[in-house]
Amino acid sequence: MYLPIPTQQTCAAAWLEALAAVNAAAGHEAHNVIIDIADPLTQTDADARVIGIADGFLRAHGALPLQSVANTIFPQDLYRRHGAPGFYDVYGQVYERVKKKQGDWGRYFERMIRRPTADDRNINPLADMVAKMRQHVHGGGKTFRNIYELTVSDPALDVPIYDPERDAGPVMNRQCLSFLSFKLDHENRVMLTALYRNHYYIERLLGNLIGLACLMAFVGQEAGVPVGPLTVISTHAVIDTPKSTRRGDIDQLLAECFAARNTSQAA
Repeated sequence: MYLPIPTQQTCAAAWLEALAAVNAAAGHEAHNVIIDIADPLTQTDADARVIGIADGFLRAHGALPLQSVANTIFPQDLYRRHGAPGFYDVYGQVYERVKKKQGDWGRYFERMIRRPTADDRNINPLADMVAKMRQHVHGGGKTFRNIYELTVSDPALDVPIYDPERDAGPVMNRQCLSFLSFKLDHENRVMLTALYRNHYYIERLLGNLIGLACLMAFVGQEAGVPVGPLTVISTHAVIDTPKSTRRGDIDQLLAECFAARNTSQAA
């Protein structure tokens, strides 16, 4: 059982089509939803209008704004201001403050960049992966294309993004991003496939797509390669209803987003 979404050019377009498809499914949920985005870094005028409507909806219903969700995957503003590798340390300082407010949720980037070793050191899997990719593409030797699985870690336990010891017990506010697989195609474009065990399509999906696109842009910039397509697989997808949201509000959100997209495209 799977639900393929026709390939879309941008993150906002992909979110809107996936949202509509899952909303139309039985029970407003689906399994193995496959979202493919040809150009995740592009944002059209129509996309900007859709993103603005979606962000306003989330804020009006007490949910996190899109940028806050995106920042859990990649802190774009910190990277822009401090660059690599400086922003890793800055993020660590910011994360400790944020953790006191929101607890264990939203730790994706932190788990990507901190992994304790047996001799009490911390390594940075993301930085190491980028360095390996850059060396293979620009070092003059053979370019390996399928060895960039990102084994991200909890800072206290040697575990992946989804930690079966810490995340499988509680049923709420757990890590839903399970796996990140980077590949290089024959044009040396970096591609990314992200696997989610559970996915809220109102509160999380669009912010997740934006964050994953920012992560791809970072990898491409630091490894010196162009960015290719993004694929997201939601093994379980649901049309969630944030606080005070009714089912009719979701239908209205969809109608407003499609209208904004169509108006922009016709202009």
